[in-house]
This record gives sequence, structure tokens and C-alpha cells, in this order.
Amino acid sequence: MPKIWIFEKYLVNLQQNMKSALLHICLLVACMSTVHAYGAPIDILLQNPVTATANITLLVQDLESGEVIDAYREKNVAPPASVMKLLPTATALETLGADYRFSTYIEYSGTISNGVLHGDLYVRGTGDPTLGSQKVGDRNLLNRWVRAIREADIRAIDGQVIADLSYFDADAINPGWIWEDIGNYYAPGIYALSYMDNTMNVVLRSGPVGSIAEVQYTVPEVPGVQFDNHIRCTSITHDGAFVHGAAYNYTRYLTGSVPSNQGSFGVQGDLPNPGLLLVQHFTRQLENSGITVSAEPTYISEADGKPRTLLYTWQSPPLSDIIMETNIHSNNMYAESLFRTFGARYTLPCTIHNSADFEKDYWLRRGVNIRNARIVDGCGLAPQDALSAETLVQLLTYMYRSPNSDVFYATLPVSGQTGTLRSLLPGTVLEGKVHAKSGTIAATKNFAGYIELPNGRTWVFAVMVSFGNGKAKQIQKVIGDYLLELYRTQGQ
Repeated sequence: MPKIWIFEKYLVNLQQNMKSALLHICLLVACMSTVHAYGAPIDILLQNPVTATANITLLVQDLESGEVIDAYREKNVAPPASVMKLLPTATALETLGADYRFSTYIEYSGTISNGVLHGDLYVRGTGDPTLGSQKVGDRNLLNRWVRAIREADIRAIDGQVIADLSYFDADAINPGWIWEDIGNYYAPGIYALSYMDNTMNVVLRSGPVGSIAEVQYTVPEVPGVQFDNHIRCTSITHDGAFVHGAAYNYTRYLTGSVPSNQGSFGVQGDLPNPGLLLVQHFTRQLENSGITVSAEPTYISEADGKPRTLLYTWQSPPLSDIIMETNIHSNNMYAESLFRTFGARYTLPCTIHNSADFEKDYWLRRGVNIRNARIVDGCGLAPQDALSAETLVQLLTYMYRSPNSDVFYATLPVSGQTGTLRSLLPGTVLEGKVHAKSGTIAATKNFAGYIELPNGRTWVFAVMVSFGNGKAKQIQKVIGDYLLELYRTQGQ
């Protein structure tokens, strides 16, 4: 074989190999982060079997300089879960102010003469989530309301007490929520008049394995509520029961299982109509104090057009307290109530669609790249919700420089110490150093917030891992390892 032919064949093979190598390099560059190649701390996420096949979007930046510390598919959107709560809490602080208080109005129609109200008494809500709440607020509010009625020289009401729910539209259940969630305590209906966290405790009696758990009573007592009960007592050792039901509907479907032979066992669900329960309790309180009411309490979902006179205004605790509860304990009902009020900036009644539009428009005007986001609710329960790490980091950077920065920062859980971050990084160098909101759904774990560095600087970050190959707590462990490695290699 001629030597020149062999040499030409060698050159062809070499050229083909170089093309192949170049192609592999191009593919590798296309898959790389905007900051680094593999072999960095992110490999902890990309190579761990729990997270290797997950949808990951992350961004870590230095707050002062804007330097990107780490990034991976940071513009891609992913389900935020409860990290979504950063949007309504930040929006509320910026548009309403930390000292803002929700108002609930007690009004009357008709006239007052000789101690008798010839007309109806109205309780008109504007979205306050704290009325009768076990979390934030005054649990003795009804006593204060009764005192206000007496001070108006009303000793009898020739009419009824009416809950006015017209500030929000009638779409109390977000249409983006799934049946598995609707009716449970963490996914209650959202109304202009909330009451007792919109939640009831269904007390069951647990019996032998295979039996149906018996419904005994509810706390609070809810007149007219009925249960289609299919909860079985089994050998499980945890609460596996669910409550399902629609807004304004007084039938609740109970499914799943509870541990057997446990005696009384509580399962939490939502109130079918918290505003109505509020005026039922208010009416009873009035009558117990000697103020008679001639008709049964009721509710309206649209304003009835009757002329009214303002009698008393009740105000909530300050917004800063409400947001503290929302973020520290990841309170869905509080987050949704905040979110729903934004719609009032466009028109009344407030609608979910208008609330989402307002939130998106507000942050676009402030330079946050939220164009690709999908905003369906305020708490992150809707599986259609989608945010990117870049959007969250830009939002958090804005809030860090805001006049509301200190208030907002204080509402975030602290790693290894408070709220939903209590189990993140305890006993490590990052305990107490991460101030962030977490988000958790099946096979998904997200964190977004701030990391304090020993040199006095601060990182702003978002790490979102969805559809991992494991439980959320396993994903959290991998994310924790990633943050520790990033801190060790670049944060000292």
C-alpha cells in the first residue's frame, strides 16, 4: 500500500476525530452554566441520584457587586411551591406599607330609634385573614364588636346580621388548585370575610383495623355541615386522611386512613363559608349580651344596593405581623388573602386574574424579569405556577435595597432555627446564616433568600429542584450539601 495513501487516510481520520471532538466541546459548552463548567459545587446536584434527573434552576449572586457566584439554567422556570409567597408578601409591603391594616366595617341599613335598629346589621370584609385567627390577631374581637353596638345605643335589631362578601368575587377556590388539596386545612377557600383561619377540626373516633372512623364533632361547631365519610382505620402510624369539598357547599368528603385504636383523632379541613359562621357567632354573642336579633343571620356575595351607615371599623394587626406569619410558617391562607387584595387596584370585586396581572405588571415596571413567569395563585399550591431562579434573585435584590428591607428580611425563616427552615443545615457553619423562604411539594424542594458571609457580605440566591428522584427531605439534604460546598469554596 502506497505510503502517501496511508498518510492521506491518517489525515482524514484525524480530521474526522477533530470534528467529533469539536462537536462534543460545543455540546458541552451549550449545557454549561453561564458561569462554570462541571467539576464545581453544582456537581453535587447534577451527579447525586436523587437530583441528577431533576429540573434544576439556580442562581447565586453577590448582593453588593452583582457578581454571579454560581448559575445553572437560571432563566428556566420551575414550580415554585411556597417560594411563591415571596411575591405577594413583597408586593404587599411595597404597595401597602408595613403599617397597613385591613379594615372590616360594621354598617347598618334603616334607622335607629328608641334603642331599636329597624334594619339590618352588616359586617363588610376587605380580605383581613386575621379575624378570629389562632395565628395573629385578637380572638376577643366579637366582644369588642358587641361593645360597639351597645355604644351606638342599639338594644335590639329588627332585622338580621349579614356577612357582606362582595369585596372579592365568588371564585373562592382558585381554579388552578387540584382536588387532592381543595377542602383541606392548607387549601381553604379565600373570602372577603375570613374567620378562624377558615379551618375546622373534624374530631374522629379511631376504632379497630378495617373499621370506618366515626365522626364525633367539629371545632368550631358548623351548623348544617355533613360528612360523606370513607376514612378507614388501618395499621399506619400517621395521619393519612383528607377532607374534600367546595366553597359554600356544606358536604365534606372524608377519605384516606388514620391509625387504628387511637381514640379521638383530629383531621383538619376548611370551613364551607367562614363569613356566615362569623355572623352566626356574632349574632349569638349579641343575644348573649341582651341585644335581641329578630331574624337569622345570612350572607351576600354581591352588594345589595341598600343605603348604609358606618357604625364601627375594626382593624387588623399591622401588615408586618401578617407577613411574618405568612413567610415564617408558610401560611397559605394568609398568602392567598394578600394576593387576592391586589385585584382591587384594577376593579371591584377583586378577581384572581386581576391580582395576577397587577403583581406581574408591578414587578416588570421595577426591572424584575418576570415575563416568563406564570402566576396562578399567591401561595404556590397551583401546579401551573412557574418562576425562574433569575426572577426570584432579582426580586430579592430589589427588596434588599427597599425601604422595607429590614421588615421583609425579618419575615424570612432562619436556617436551623426558625419556621420552615428549622430542619435546614442545623449544626453546620450555615446554621443561622441563611434567611430564606422554602417551598415543598412532592419530589420538589426550593429555597430562595439570602446567605450571610463571614466577611460581612451577603449572597442572594434561589435554588429550585423539581421532579427529583426522591422525597422532598432527601432533595433538601442534597441542596444543603451544595450550599455548604459553595460556601466552603467561594464564601470564605
